[in-house]
Amino acid sequence: MDTNDYIEVFLDESNEHLQSMNDHLLELEKNPEDLEIVNEIFRSAHTLKGMAGTMAFDDIASLTHKMENVFDKIRNQALEVSEDVIDIIFEAIESLEEMVGAIGEGEDGNKDVSHLVSHLEQLENGTSASAPEPDKGDENEIADSTLEIDQYQMTVIKQAGEQGYTPFQITVTLSADCLLKAARVYMVFEVVEQLGEVIKSVPAVDDLEAENFEQQFSLILLSDESAEGIKAGIHKVSEIEHVDVSIFSIEKAEGEAESRKDTEAGNRSDNHDSAKPKNKGKSASSKTIRVSSERIDYLMNLFEELVLDRGRLDDLSNKLNNHELSETVEHISRVSQDMQDLILSMRMVPVEQVFNRFPRMVRGLAKDLDKKIDLEIVGAETELDRTVIDEIGDPLVHLIRNSVDHGIESPDERKRAGKPEGGKLILRAYHSGNHVFIEIEDDGGGINREKVAQKAINNGLLSIERAENLQDDDIYQLIFSSGFRTAEKVSDLSGRGVGLDAVRINIEALGGHITVESEPGQGSKFSIQLPLTLSILSSLLVNVQNETYGIPLSSVTETVLLEEKDVMYSHRQKVMDFRGKVVPLVSLQDVFDVPDNEITDEQEQPYESVVIVKKGERMTGLIVDSFIGKKEVVLKSLGNYLKDVFAISGATILGNGQVALIIDPNALIK
Repeated sequence: MDTNDYIEVFLDESNEHLQSMNDHLLELEKNPEDLEIVNEIFRSAHTLKGMAGTMAFDDIASLTHKMENVFDKIRNQALEVSEDVIDIIFEAIESLEEMVGAIGEGEDGNKDVSHLVSHLEQLENGTSASAPEPDKGDENEIADSTLEIDQYQMTVIKQAGEQGYTPFQITVTLSADCLLKAARVYMVFEVVEQLGEVIKSVPAVDDLEAENFEQQFSLILLSDESAEGIKAGIHKVSEIEHVDVSIFSIEKAEGEAESRKDTEAGNRSDNHDSAKPKNKGKSASSKTIRVSSERIDYLMNLFEELVLDRGRLDDLSNKLNNHELSETVEHISRVSQDMQDLILSMRMVPVEQVFNRFPRMVRGLAKDLDKKIDLEIVGAETELDRTVIDEIGDPLVHLIRNSVDHGIESPDERKRAGKPEGGKLILRAYHSGNHVFIEIEDDGGGINREKVAQKAINNGLLSIERAENLQDDDIYQLIFSSGFRTAEKVSDLSGRGVGLDAVRINIEALGGHITVESEPGQGSKFSIQLPLTLSILSSLLVNVQNETYGIPLSSVTETVLLEEKDVMYSHRQKVMDFRGKVVPLVSLQDVFDVPDNEITDEQEQPYESVVIVKKGERMTGLIVDSFIGKKEVVLKSLGNYLKDVFAISGATILGNGQVALIIDPNALIK
């Protein structure tokens, strides 16, 4: 049997069953006596085993068979649900996700799972078992293999590369007679952190401090130093036998990270209705079909071309002034608007696709940090465009890690503060207008204003006088500055100084922005505002000399005709009084260096046309020559040759065939 025709079906079904097992296992940990949950996990494992056996994926079939046996013992009450059992099953699910992800990348999906099979057999036979340790293998293999990194670390490495930093993989081997290994590790970190930023270590920092390793450890360093300089610096530390420094293979790691990301996300965008409770009564025929996301993207591209032609027809009907043509164009506009709404709704997927990875992640982090954390997810059914969903996962991962590591205190600290031992973390999503808001809220210690301000002063971001006059919200925004870090102790979770800045950059690249609220001792809330879709947007078209620009209506507050006498100056900057608030004015002609079209004095207007744009609580007035009107436009990328053009997010083609640039107001708001 040729199984290639069934790969897509196998991947879709496998990801659904893995996500179901993951969700039910989290429920089982809270309700270990609920045998119905056990039956659900057993059925998913049994189905996955059968599919893998049919497709000849032997390692998946072998592992799921052992999991099936363990859950059979549990449901027959021959084995109790314990923390060790949960930990082992979670690691087994993680290995299954990696294997399924590898199959999706075109690999064979094979993996050495013998240590997991052995632990599951111990559980099945009633032998005591503890959570399996990662297979360390031969120590010398560390230097020859690429360290695994997650999607967020991948983003950090790419952005650091754009700033001129090189990622190095460093493997240090201590002398066999080294007695104080932790002290030598500390000295090595002291050296490399003078040369750059460490973003990962293997083993983890805690294990290194506890000397839970043999003679060798590895790390990834972002630095602008040479490999020889790094090696020479480390060799200055005594009792170092060997140092291997090589450039980190980002291409190889990227494929592995993408595979894990796709697997964890569940890949349920085309059939999210399956998560609803099934009708136990009369069986009903399925009213859903699976459609490849590539087909929907192709359909969207075709419709975008139709939108451009619709605008062209609209312009022609206005010029020709033909009644029948105008009626036909009006009808086409109504039908195409309905088509647009339908196609956009087909691209919309629930944020549950991203959120469903976090319960297991928070559980693992809380266990590593010896904290008690209750994660509450609200609004997982809220829908976003798939292109936004694909990009928002990594920033959320880091914000959640930040809240778990820095925000929520340890049980002892919470007791001393009069709080419950267990911290609460809320992940919330909801619609508001043409935007989706995602909030990460914790009841931890909040952000220390004085600590942030002092760090900003030390980094040269603020003067002492200005720090005293800034509002709390402005101080809190400083934590998104490049390289900003207040953590006294570096950990694998956060505090490397290259994190929240990357979060802000990623979110603003999606046309969104992030704000933070905090109350000392009570907790913090990070709020992310995102557009519903990135493809078709409503914009205000304006003229600047002979050029036409589009300004996204989601950022426009109001348009104003401002007389010359109402233009004021503050610190040599043009400003205006907008309802009692001083708003800076920015000329688009000056920003984009648009040449004059030699208007005569008689044609000059006695007023300025101003578009008030807003980002959070900040506003700026954009000076233009005239307003054209509202228009729905298809936003297209400028391509690789023109990427990172200041204050331009893309371009569109107007009905008359002219190309208009779309302005990014966030870049112009001062």
